[in-house]
Parts: sequence; structure tokens; C-alpha cells
Amino acid sequence: MDIKLQIVTLLVSFFYGIFFSFFLSLNYKFIYNDKKIVKIIMSFLIVIISVLLYFIILRKINYGIFHIYEILSIIMGFIIENWFSSIIAKRVKK
Repeated sequence: MDIKLQIVTLLVSFFYGIFFSFFLSLNYKFIYNDKKIVKIIMSFLIVIISVLLYFIILRKINYGIFHIYEILSIIMGFIIENWFSSIIAKRVKK
């Protein structure tokens, strides 16, 4: 895989991590519902939809080739989105 394709894959994985974190924040009340069956079904659906979406995107970009640094990029996007959301929440709260 050439360097340009690796950079594009890293950027897409990073932005997917941001999207995934935002998506989980939106579905917070479904994931942490009091009813156990709703919690199980919604958690399963959210995970399946997220994984399928990522691999469809990955297949379009680099024919579905998966590397470990893509996981690290997704985690970094997730952490940065959580950090950025907490900063915004503190400023809005004031």
C-alpha cells in the first residue's frame, strides 16, 4: 500500500472515531436504558451498524485491507471528540 493511501486511511479512521464517539453520545439513552432487553438489542444494533459502516468505507478506500494503526487512529479520534465535547460543555455551562 502506498503512502498516500495510508494517509487517507488514517484520516478516514480518525474521523470515523470522531463520528463513532458522537454517534454513541446521541444513543446514550438507548444504551443505558433501564430495560435490559432494550439495552441488549440497542447495543447490539449500534455495534453491528457501526462496524458494517466502517468496513464498507474501508472497502471503498483500500479494498478492505485492515491494519492495526487504523484502530489506533479510531481510538485517537474517539478520545479527541470526548475531550473537545467536555471543553464545549464546560464553556456552555458557564
